[in-house]
Amino acid sequence: MSEVNQPGADAPKKPPKSARRRSREFAMQGLYQWQLTGESIPAIERFLKESSPYFVKADEGLFKSILVGGIQSNAALTEALKPHVDRDFEEVSPVERAILYVGAQEIINMPETPYPVIINEAIELAKTFGGTDGHRFVNGVLDKLAAEVRPVEVEAIRAKRAR
Repeated sequence: MSEVNQPGADAPKKPPKSARRRSREFAMQGLYQWQLTGESIPAIERFLKESSPYFVKADEGLFKSILVGGIQSNAALTEALKPHVDRDFEEVSPVERAILYVGAQEIINMPETPYPVIINEAIELAKTFGGTDGHRFVNGVLDKLAAEVRPVEVEAIRAKRAR
């Protein structure tokens, strides 16, 4: 078989994932695991570290900030997200809830990261792990949360885009 006929031979290679994207993926997986099992943070960390050879490529500090913050501040994050969800929050799939927790934790508690970056990363998580239109749902919810929590930053970026 020639190279031309091989499946994917002409497909462009995806760039490697950044350490920060990997951190968000592992944090999302940890928050998903926590929702389903209620396991402790150390048990979840241990499982994720042992289950993937790619964990060493993640930004461990960002991973821990999101995972620990997402679990310890879960009630507050849930309350911050609820007004922006168009259904009972418990009806949101555990995967999309985990993605929303990752995004909300960063939007609310990590102002050093621009909110469009956080939302874009959450959209990518939803495209990879969520349902068919989950990325649209996640985008809408986190965009509304950002407008509420970071109004000055949101307005400045919207004004800049309008020019």
